[in-house]
Amino acid sequence: MRYKLKEKQIDLTKLPAHIAIIMDGNGRWAQKKGMHRYIGHQEGVVSVRNIVETSGKIGIKYLTLYAFSTENWNRPQDEVNALLMLMVTVIQKESADLMANNVRLLTIGDTERLPESTRAELNDLIKKTSSNTGLTLVLAISYSSRWEITEMAKKIAAKVKEGSLEIADITENTVSGYLSTKNIPDPDLLIRTGGEYRISNFLMWQLSYSELYFTDVYWPEFREENLYDAILDYQKRERRFGKTGEQVKTQL
Repeated sequence: MRYKLKEKQIDLTKLPAHIAIIMDGNGRWAQKKGMHRYIGHQEGVVSVRNIVETSGKIGIKYLTLYAFSTENWNRPQDEVNALLMLMVTVIQKESADLMANNVRLLTIGDTERLPESTRAELNDLIKKTSSNTGLTLVLAISYSSRWEITEMAKKIAAKVKEGSLEIADITENTVSGYLSTKNIPDPDLLIRTGGEYRISNFLMWQLSYSELYFTDVYWPEFREENLYDAILDYQKRERRFGKTGEQVKTQL
């Protein structure tokens, strides 16, 4: 199979430690096939399962999936309800697989907006998988960068107001420490499916030095082979972090 050949081409010593994915195109995929958008979301779950398993198999440490943005609350109510119901169903069904594959689950986002039953299912699975030591799967749910950065500013302002933090002591590390990703490394690679070329209010602080990879493949069709394509493309790039190419080569 083609994906087996691509898997062999990957340099396992130069893997991105953290891959973030904007899973786009579920609704458009379904509509192109004359089906309800909800079917696209259902098929997208198959892709999630495949990519989680593949990431864990090859040694990716962190995988963050943009599952539901704060802007998604503005979609038609029937689609929002269907998405939330699907989320609970998936959590319940995937519990055994996450444990079997040693996957630890985390969430980022304004999860207080979720229905109580959905939050309870998520929290139970987070607790259940907390001791797992393989892939860390981060679900961005009811998340947006503007929400996250606003919350960070409020927390830092409160610390300054109470006198426990001096304005002069606020650094980039301070900011990072008050984000919802404070214990998660920044992504090395961002993948966006579905043919759009934007980051859509996702991890704007954390993506400062990430490599960006865009593909026309809709998320319900994104599989192991497509992930390998993204990783192989990533491994061809020179990551300079503001330095010159000569400086990077000297440090190797």
